[in-house]
Amino acid sequence: MTWWQILIGAIVGLLILTILVVLHELGHAITAKRNGVEVEEFGIGFPPRAKSFGVMKSGPLKGTLVTLNWLPIGGFCKMHGESDDDKRKGTYGAASLWAKTKILLAGVTVNFLTACVIFTILAFFGIPVISKGQFAVASDNHGEKGVVDVYSVVKDSPADKAGLKKGDILKKIDGQDITMSTEVPEITKAKAGQTIKIEYNREDEDAKANCLKAPCNIHTDTVSVKLPKEDAGKGRLGITTEQKISATIKATWSAPLVGIVNAAQFFWLTLASLWNIVLALISGAIGLFTGAPNAKQEIEVATSGVSGPVGILGQIFPAAVMAGPTVLLYVSGIIAISLSVMNLLPIPGLDGGRLYLTLWYHARRRTLTKEREEEIVGRGMTFLFILIIVVTVADILRYVL
Repeated sequence: MTWWQILIGAIVGLLILTILVVLHELGHAITAKRNGVEVEEFGIGFPPRAKSFGVMKSGPLKGTLVTLNWLPIGGFCKMHGESDDDKRKGTYGAASLWAKTKILLAGVTVNFLTACVIFTILAFFGIPVISKGQFAVASDNHGEKGVVDVYSVVKDSPADKAGLKKGDILKKIDGQDITMSTEVPEITKAKAGQTIKIEYNREDEDAKANCLKAPCNIHTDTVSVKLPKEDAGKGRLGITTEQKISATIKATWSAPLVGIVNAAQFFWLTLASLWNIVLALISGAIGLFTGAPNAKQEIEVATSGVSGPVGILGQIFPAAVMAGPTVLLYVSGIIAISLSVMNLLPIPGLDGGRLYLTLWYHARRRTLTKEREEEIVGRGMTFLFILIIVVTVADILRYVL
């Protein structure tokens, strides 16, 4: 990518992130107002202040000062008396436990609903299929079926000995339809040491000119392959694959249902992926101290799936902008889901951390003082800032090295 493509992608990404965060904060503000909590200021971006729109005279933010600020990194919702021990009328602290729960979960809910809307819109044009079991209504699915071909074959590998060649279209492996390239290593890993059958289509070079649409299925063949137990870094089958045609889900009448269920599936996948990353990091850290041989590799694999501000704005969004509006909208939906998941984490400074803290003190029938709350939240924010710095440095190193 050129510098101007990265710059445009970063600007678009920053705008989308700001919109998603502002919607998140808007959820907090409107829910707070509806539960009797005064919202002193609703800011787009962070200070210093660039423009004040004055106190709203009507609408869901009636009585709230709305401002536009110079730092375009999201937004904020400043409630009256945000400390739990502030019991003055109209303060957040004076609100009931149920009201506080609704206020704190409102941002997460809005981000999830935003993702539902995004995926519903995408369902009309085609949602990329990224995982097995991704929901679709079979009678209303008019999307593309994924096509995976062989990109390269390792010499003297099981695939090479079986006669597979570059360009072969993989149809089935061990009876399972192949529509995503990620399915190939999953199947071969599960079948290590066994003999499997591979069904593929081969395009005849002399007949390609007469083909009007890929894949050009000239003939189908099936081979038996004995997989080794170990992959030796080259894969058990001995091939690399590419996604020749990406699988999509395209709906009409079922688009809203597809959008909502896909958002729920992506939410769970994001949560599960985050959990696996945490486990891998803990396992890798322990391995470094105990001298485990794969500890460093385990940490590298875990961190490779994590991107910070540099990775998101400097790589993910520029690539999405270049790929077109459908991919950009899809990435926006995934980011919205990620914001929902992240804000549910029990880290002080995030909505989830504050909710768990409130519930903990309420269950113990103790008052969470302003000083104690600031101390806990301060430590949580310090942890978050350190985490952001570490991930940012890792992103920069990926560019440099």
